[in-house]
Amino acid sequence: MHPRAALLLTLVITAATFSSALSTTSHALPRRHRLSDNGTVGCWARERDALLAFKRGITSDPAGILASWHEGEGSCCRWRGVRCSSRTGHVVRLDLHSVPGYGAAETALVGQISPSLLSLQHLKHLDLSQNYLQGPSDCVPEFLGSLRNLRYLNISGMGLQGRVPPQLGNLTNLHSLDLSSNYAKDGSTMESTDISWLTRLPSLQVLKMVSVDLSMVLDWPRVVNVIPSLMVLDLSYCSLIMANQSLLNLNLTKLEWLDLSYNVFSHPIASCWFWNLTSLRYLKVAGNNWYGQFPEALGGMTSLQVLDFSEFPAIGNHLGMYITTVNMTNLCNLEILHLGYSHINGNITELFEGLPQCAVKNLKELYLNDNHFTGVLPGWIVRWANLLTLDLSNNRITGQLPSEIGMLINLTNLYLGGNNLSGLVTHELLGGLKSLTALDLSGNSLKIVVEPEWFPPFRLQQATFSSCEMGPQFPTWLQSQVDILELDISSAAIFDTLPNWFCTTFSNAFKLNISNNGINGTIPTDMEVMTSLDELYLNSNQLTGHIPKLPGGLNSLDISCNSVSGPLPSKFPPGISDLRLFSNLITGHIPQSMCELQNLQTLDLANNILEGEFPRCFEPEFLDIIIIGNNRLSGRFPSCLQQHTNIYILDLEMNNFFGELPLWIGGMVNLEILRLGYNNFSGSIPATITNLTKLIHLDLAANSMSGVLPSHLSNLWGMRTWDNTTTFMNYVPVINLSVSTKGHARYYEEGEIFGMVTIDLSSNFLTGVIPEEIFLLGLVVNLNLSWNLFGGTIPVKIGVMQRLESLDLSGNKLYGEIPQSLTNLTYLSYLDLSHNNLTGAIPSGGQLDTLYAQNPFMYDDNIGLCGHPLHKNCSEKSEPKQGDSKRDEPDPILMSFPFGLAVGYVVGLWSVFCAILFKKSWRIAYFRLFDKVHDKVYVFVVVTWARWAQKASTN
Repeated sequence: MHPRAALLLTLVITAATFSSALSTTSHALPRRHRLSDNGTVGCWARERDALLAFKRGITSDPAGILASWHEGEGSCCRWRGVRCSSRTGHVVRLDLHSVPGYGAAETALVGQISPSLLSLQHLKHLDLSQNYLQGPSDCVPEFLGSLRNLRYLNISGMGLQGRVPPQLGNLTNLHSLDLSSNYAKDGSTMESTDISWLTRLPSLQVLKMVSVDLSMVLDWPRVVNVIPSLMVLDLSYCSLIMANQSLLNLNLTKLEWLDLSYNVFSHPIASCWFWNLTSLRYLKVAGNNWYGQFPEALGGMTSLQVLDFSEFPAIGNHLGMYITTVNMTNLCNLEILHLGYSHINGNITELFEGLPQCAVKNLKELYLNDNHFTGVLPGWIVRWANLLTLDLSNNRITGQLPSEIGMLINLTNLYLGGNNLSGLVTHELLGGLKSLTALDLSGNSLKIVVEPEWFPPFRLQQATFSSCEMGPQFPTWLQSQVDILELDISSAAIFDTLPNWFCTTFSNAFKLNISNNGINGTIPTDMEVMTSLDELYLNSNQLTGHIPKLPGGLNSLDISCNSVSGPLPSKFPPGISDLRLFSNLITGHIPQSMCELQNLQTLDLANNILEGEFPRCFEPEFLDIIIIGNNRLSGRFPSCLQQHTNIYILDLEMNNFFGELPLWIGGMVNLEILRLGYNNFSGSIPATITNLTKLIHLDLAANSMSGVLPSHLSNLWGMRTWDNTTTFMNYVPVINLSVSTKGHARYYEEGEIFGMVTIDLSSNFLTGVIPEEIFLLGLVVNLNLSWNLFGGTIPVKIGVMQRLESLDLSGNKLYGEIPQSLTNLTYLSYLDLSHNNLTGAIPSGGQLDTLYAQNPFMYDDNIGLCGHPLHKNCSEKSEPKQGDSKRDEPDPILMSFPFGLAVGYVVGLWSVFCAILFKKSWRIAYFRLFDKVHDKVYVFVVVTWARWAQKASTN
């Protein structure tokens, strides 16, 4: 045989033998691994079974992440989230993370982390983040520490709690570990008192433990310093208390990212251990309590690209940071500098001069907002030509906007609101900002002056011009801004109607604020096209007409303080949560369809002309504010409110409600403001009202309430001490409320709370004495018990109400002396004790010496009072004895005259009668005299009438 033919035959036989052997091997191991149809190695049966066991522990999969995981033939390596080794077929990657943020709950897996994962011993990458997967007792499963080949582990955002298991220290091959942002349903987080297990991870490059409670770990810098491979370290929100430890040898030479923001450090910032980390590119230490001078070492951190020292509070005498004195000349790589909310003082020009001039081409974002910078903006700001974001809002910058700012052609976000800028903003200045998408000029004294036909080169998404002068016509250049998402032109001196392009131009907007202008005419009828609109504020204008059909997605609507008339719409957007229509001319009944608004939280329909009963079906689950005062509503106290225990403001004032207050009102335990005055409520004040421990404003004035005041008024702790559990200590909403104090009605400004603590029970029929318990309510500012039937004396303890500004006890049956303790009320600016039966000398001193000039009627109709400032001296004999005076006890001197008159009349009459009865001659003479007088009177009347008739006929 030819040698070449023999060689070819040998190769054919060898290939056939190899193919047969390969086929035999493939079919001989069906439950381990095999080649898939496309020639890759398939997964192992044991690992497939482990994944299916994991799936069985999942109780909810709304996004269908595990839909491809099923029994049967086929490779599990093709399942979603699963990756296998192309060489061995073992599962090496399991990535089931959900997308964080809004709507994450709609895609997240829910269930248990199955121990079956232990069968994946070749697993290198495990990501279960942003799901709701729990281990035993909702903690991190300890068995994860047995997956020794893991290089990447991410279990962040899963709602885990409890102790971080030290078994994670067994993962010696780990390169990245993320335990961040695990918040349980009760708000608790994971915690650790010892992180020394981290020292057993020599290859760790990324460590993120955001929100893990490390408050008991004091040596954390020394622990992380033992891991020289670290490149990213994020320990923000960890409740760390110290960062001033001394490290002799700094091993973190590869560290590029350090985030220690929002901890509780409270020591000089210069004492921190990290200033010599020259490898850092990202440094964020925002929201801590550091203070003092920045170290010069900051100027040597030349690799820095992002520097964030924002949100440094002013604590005690530590008024902000002193970064303006630091030499940052060499920070040439700086791209983002964030110094907002840090109470920094200084001149804005000097700050710009201190920025690294070598970074003019690199600096992209500069945040200096919410500080105390003064001065004017320099024109040479244009040298920072590559700026994308410039935020100087909420400072004290003055002067005009430099025209050079219009040359920042790359600028996309410009925030200058909340300063003292003035002058004109022209289309020449704005025309150069071609890349602008966000512009905030609000809170300044600027006037926007552009040509009517001007067409802006930019497409704004956020435009805030509040308090800038833009009128009187509605700005026509806004018609081109069809990308607007948020527009605020409130208080902009616009006196015009809403243009016909209003709804179509802003059809993509989610927030529109056009309040506090002079907008007249009607509300557009084509608002339904604004499908994205979430918040609409048209309040404090001159709008008229009916309320049209509203956008279906509306969440907040405020049309208050206009002249809108007609009935309420039959249908409101179903998801609306904040509805304010007060101070209009709305008539008719409250429609039953209001009961469909299950997301409603705030309802304010006050100061309209609504009538009828309040809908009994009204039971929104989240309702917390209801204000319907000053209407013509009637009926008994709305029974539907019994289920609303979340309500903290209830105002039914100035309506026609009647009947007794229900006992269950004491079950509305979150009530803080209760206004029921000027109705027709009757009966006694329910004793259960003292269960309202958060109450700070109680108004039952001008009803027909009777009986004595309930016992245990001292239980009203909201009027005794400020408590963080009350809503108003954490958030003061913008509300339409007033109080009758100091003799007149007063509306509360936004954020004002200390003047709201009020008890007004005036103009009722309350009896008994004023209980001393009421004076334990030391936060009360306004106390009005006037025009009732209270008796007894004014309690001496009234002097302990140190915050009292207005006290009205007029029109009662009080007697006795005015307590000297009233002079202790140093804040008192209004006092009325008139129309009582008070006696004795008027106390002097303190505020009482000045109040009479402001209210000269404050002591009227108290006959027994004397002394300054009245023009009635007090003599020693007339000085009252303790407990002698009573309103119902008659004065003997005053009663002597009517008594004598009655006695004299009776004695005189019976004397004449007895004389006539027993002496005949006197009797005859008396009647003759009577007849004679009668005849003379008769003749006089007849003659006079005849003369008058004759004269009348002659004329």
